[in-house]
Amino acid sequence: MADIALVHGLWNRGWMMASLAKRLRARGHHVRVFSYPTRSACLDDHADGLHEFLHRHETGELHLVGHSMGGLVILNLLSRHDDLPPGRVVLMGTPIKGSNVVKRLSKLPGQKYIFGEAREDLLQGFEFSPEGRETGMIRGTRELGLGQIAGKQSEPNDGSVCVSETALAGLKDTVDMEVSHSEMLFSNEVVEQVEHFLLSGRFNKDT
Repeated sequence: MADIALVHGLWNRGWMMASLAKRLRARGHHVRVFSYPTRSACLDDHADGLHEFLHRHETGELHLVGHSMGGLVILNLLSRHDDLPPGRVVLMGTPIKGSNVVKRLSKLPGQKYIFGEAREDLLQGFEFSPEGRETGMIRGTRELGLGQIAGKQSEPNDGSVCVSETALAGLKDTVDMEVSHSEMLFSNEVVEQVEHFLLSGRFNKDT
């Protein structure tokens, strides 16, 4: 059994991770879901909130799973705090290199309402995976989702985030799956890959 914390993405709250949490619990894991107001604070504030949340329960090992912006919150947390229990990290469709969709939507009227405090954080990105933590990336390839309102992408993507935008130096493993950005949270195959990486440090390429 693993101790797992889930972190949701932009425009959502913790309820969006309910299906993923339920399926992981059904496999015998202890799962917590961190919920935060994605548009009303900066990435540092969200990461500090996650840090406080994780310290409410003592555990010897702690795995972190972040979807989209949730992955950025996790990377920010691990870049500034080194007092968490050991464990692995799975990122799901996280725009590591900044998001082209965000760039396009930022040019529209009312972008401050759309992104709030999160806009700059979604454009900056990260260079390296967390030191001392095996980190994997699940990349969607089904071009379907709200991100298409910003226009069609010219490269493989999940409807919101391009595969190339998920690149991160030092990743232990990656896997491409035929799911859209939101479908990642409801796919049995994705749950299996998340569990496989958290337990073994690699994705299952044999399926």
